[in-house]
This record gives sequence, structure tokens and C-alpha cells, in this order.
Amino acid sequence: MQLVVVKRSGVVEPFSREKVVAGVRKACKGRPVSEADLARLGQQVEETLRASGQAEIPTDEVGVAILRPLSALDAVAYLRFASVYKNYESVDDFEAEIHKLRSDAPVA
Repeated sequence: MQLVVVKRSGVVEPFSREKVVAGVRKACKGRPVSEADLARLGQQVEETLRASGQAEIPTDEVGVAILRPLSALDAVAYLRFASVYKNYESVDDFEAEIHKLRSDAPVA
């Protein structure tokens, strides 16, 4: 089954593991995360999306599929990625997310 991503604008494009990895790589810049770690994360994201059984995946679901394994990989990279994905508007948003990370609450 070919996965496609439905963007907020309505544009549909094929799912790209490489695009996922490239986006996460930016959040991981300067962090102790290897290319192998990024490749595994990309694979996990794709497997999660395929397991949903849907052929068309909204971008929001792709983001959630990225956040879960990224929080386990590197908390700082997670916060960087989440700040863009979740559109943080204040320091309070960061503090709330840090509190979730520290309490081991589910992210996303």
C-alpha cells in the first residue's frame, strides 16, 4: 500500500521517510543523535503510519508519529520539533511540555 500525506492545504503527496528524517535531523542538530538513530526513527514512523491501515495520512498524524519516538530518542530535539509542530507561543508552552516529559506523561 502506498502511503500519501494530506497537507493542511489539501495538497496530497507521497509519504517520504527521507522527508521525515530531514525534518527531525534539523531538530537534532548538535545533539548526540546518530544517522542510524534517525534512520530507525524514520522506519518507526513509517511502520506506525502503515499500521494505522489508512492510505491517506493527515500531516497532523505524521507529526504525532514523529513525536513519540523522538521523545524517547532525545528530549531536547523533541522540544525543538514540538515547538514548531505544536506552534508554541510562549515559554509557558515549553514549561508545560517539559512537565509532561518529566512526568512520563504520553506526548503528542
